Amino acid sequence: MRSIASLALWLCLSGLAAADVTAPAAPAALADTAHWQALMSQTRKRFQVPGIAMAIVHDGKVVFAGGSGLRELGTTDAVDAHTQFAIASLTKAFTATALSILADEGKLDLDDRVIDHLPEFAMADPFVSREMRLRDLLVHRSGLALGAGDLLFWPASSLSTTEIVQRLRQVPLSTSFRADYAYDNVLYAVATLVIERVAGLSFFDFLQQRIFDPAGLRETRVNADALQPGDSNIAVGHAKFDLSELRTVPPMTWSNNPGAGGLYSSVHDLARWMQIQLDGGLLGSDAEGKERRLLSAERHAATWQLITPIPIRPARIEALAPATPQFLGYGLGWVISEFRGHRVISHTGGWPGMVSKIALVPSRKLGVVVLSNAETGAAFNTLVNSVLDAGLGIPSHDWLAAYGSSVDRSQEEHNEDWRQHESKRERRSRPSLPLAGYAGRYQDPWYGEVTLSLQGSSLRIAFQHTPQLVGRLDHWQHDSFVVRWDDRSLNADAFASFALGPDGDIRQLSLEAISPLTDFSFDFHHLDLRPIQAPVPSRK
Repeated sequence: MRSIASLALWLCLSGLAAADVTAPAAPAALADTAHWQALMSQTRKRFQVPGIAMAIVHDGKVVFAGGSGLRELGTTDAVDAHTQFAIASLTKAFTATALSILADEGKLDLDDRVIDHLPEFAMADPFVSREMRLRDLLVHRSGLALGAGDLLFWPASSLSTTEIVQRLRQVPLSTSFRADYAYDNVLYAVATLVIERVAGLSFFDFLQQRIFDPAGLRETRVNADALQPGDSNIAVGHAKFDLSELRTVPPMTWSNNPGAGGLYSSVHDLARWMQIQLDGGLLGSDAEGKERRLLSAERHAATWQLITPIPIRPARIEALAPATPQFLGYGLGWVISEFRGHRVISHTGGWPGMVSKIALVPSRKLGVVVLSNAETGAAFNTLVNSVLDAGLGIPSHDWLAAYGSSVDRSQEEHNEDWRQHESKRERRSRPSLPLAGYAGRYQDPWYGEVTLSLQGSSLRIAFQHTPQLVGRLDHWQHDSFVVRWDDRSLNADAFASFALGPDGDIRQLSLEAISPLTDFSFDFHHLDLRPIQAPVPSRK
């Protein structure tokens, strides 16, 4: 899914100057509607985000909930607190909560082996298959590389959740078990199946009956397909086509990996979710004054415990140094970190055309969530950090300017990276084979089949399970080509390189994203594509 680094590539680079916005002192600042509306508007203009919704909770109350801008460019449909957005990986905390509820009921323990509930589960290493615990599914320390296996469902694929889990055994491991942090999505598909197997309900029904209904989340849906006829207040995603023109993108549905990032919700509902989180899982009291809980206080506290340390990187630019945490790690569906001397529980979400962030400061009973319908993390970080400053009573840092400078730096780095590729290109080189010689069917052990075909004078590529991954191959140099996807919203063009044997036969096809800022979920570099029916070599 879209990382903050990769999202920078699609940022909207506006030349509009934003006026300084200085928040009044906390706690009055948190309820200053005019201030937050102004900052949302300025943030939208700086990063060209069509619409943003934000909610703030403090000390058990919703002190701000509102929207700015449009649900879709070219319309007059305004964003408000009830507008439903794809919340992507903010879903992971719901999945962790679902497992915790089942643990409260004694139906499982997070230290159970995965194979005790899914006997068919297997990783590439038999030891990992045997020793993987339910807790390990949630905390990104399996030994898989960053985003490994994401092409099984990103962009949307035709594979089922069961098929994804079956293919997991073929995805290679890159490090030792529990040795390093590497964010993944595929193991949340395993967690989804565990929940269904143990609960005897579909993942969708479990979330609806055991989380959404008790919590009163009436505007939250399990994925885009579950949006109801009455759901007319829905945000439309926007992406930079070819990194230039901001246009709408169709909704993506993760029905095959909903536990990793399928939910749609509104800041109205997520404000309630933050209240429950900050109350330790407490829903309220019944008519007799007895506590009603979503999950036990003990299980809830466990979701906020740091399990997997995450390496801390220096700030990209000096202006972002105040946001550098003193500690950083992953818990059960949550990122655990520090901000300006306070422990923060947070998560970001990235989806085609939409990004989001939620952040909680337990010591201050403070929470903020930002949902947006463009692909720029700079916008939500500007707003979230500004709210945290206000809630913590810290003199406000100019986060709008800081993240604006970071965006500019990202664009410069992207441009320089492309210049480096161009400078090393041998333009006079020719491919070893005629284009027809590269055509054929190629097989990867975990993804499946990729087909290359000659259509007219163009070499075309198509991924068997992924309708959006079709495109054209243009010769780059020697036996390397540039894959240009037909869907220009993906911003994931790749190099395709063919390895030939001594007799001119194709031995392997390798793919890798051209830009280092391409979303990590386009994990082309993990593919090991071999010819199924080797093309007959044809010498020029």
